Amino acid sequence: IIGKRGDGFKISMHTLDGGRVGIAAQAAGIAQSALEFAVTYAKERKQFGKSIADFQAIQWMIADMATEIEAARLLIYQAASLIGTGDRQRYSKYAAMAKLFASETSHRVTHKAIQILGGYGYVKDYPVERFYRDARITEIYEGTSEIQRLVIANNVIREY
Repeated sequence: IIGKRGDGFKISMHTLDGGRVGIAAQAAGIAQSALEFAVTYAKERKQFGKSIADFQAIQWMIADMATEIEAARLLIYQAASLIGTGDRQRYSKYAAMAKLFASETSHRVTHKAIQILGGYGYVKDYPVERFYRDARITEIYEGTSEIQRLVIANNVIREY
């Protein structure tokens, strides 16, 4: 027996928290790869005699992508810093926040990467379509985004 009798659910939920931090990191890595590929492509792709990276619409997408990735990374670091502190409630809340935000960020970032590449973003000749598929699964396993919202809300309600 691991732990006390009747504590199995609590133990399994705590185990999920560790997985959530790992998946959040995976999602951030996918998003970072999509950003890097999209920026490289935007700098090389010419339209109307100049690089599409010079267009304001592309620049705004790149700015949003980079900002969201950095925010996700900071939430991941916060959640990871709570591992082993003994504050299970706070750790659980931040693990769910990191997983929710990073996985949804990865989805948005990979979607924007596809937009930057245009039709090429959707074909298997370029890695962006795979990044998009890989990002999507991070919103599902170790608890869907809806489950993460429940975990976060329950912890916040308990705090106040």
